[in-house]
Amino acid sequence: MSYPFDCITKFMFFETNIDLADVIMVPGGSHPQLMESAAELFHQGFAPYILPSGGSTPNVKTTEWEFLRDIGIKLGVPEKAILREDKATNTFENSRFSKQVLQQMGIHPTKAILVCKSYHARRALLTYQIDFNETAFLVESVTDKTGITKDNWFLDDKKITPVMKELTKIGQYFAHHIPNWVRPDRLTNRTL
Repeated sequence: MSYPFDCITKFMFFETNIDLADVIMVPGGSHPQLMESAAELFHQGFAPYILPSGGSTPNVKTTEWEFLRDIGIKLGVPEKAILREDKATNTFENSRFSKQVLQQMGIHPTKAILVCKSYHARRALLTYQIDFNETAFLVESVTDKTGITKDNWFLDDKKITPVMKELTKIGQYFAHHIPNWVRPDRLTNRTL
């Protein structure tokens, strides 16, 4: 059955095929499913590093980074393969601070996997593309503990509200970036 809002579903809930990359990035969160997915991709050999990002938050007792790191270690990811960014308080900082961490380590990813919540995938991708303008992103979207998916987000208000908030943020946060994205020297910034 088709709905008038199918275009929102298609825009907000997406992922790409996953291929070899330089790093797996996780833009914060208190949802264990994010690191579970990143660890699985790591163990399958898709990238040599995982970079979870996130500072202190009321949703976890430590930093989001430490919360995600601990899950990764429990899942058998070597501690040396989990890079550290533990100061970010929002998605823009997740991206900016992750870029700084990678630069300090001499890692300049040409391809990266972004592991994020299914309904956060579009905003996370747009945010990371601002800082990583020479990186092609592969997106692995994850159903988190809210259970929101492309097939059920429209069935009740508890799922509609967070999806529509994400959609609204995209309009608010990115309108002024569009002119920069269409400049010819910025056209290398894409999703595969």
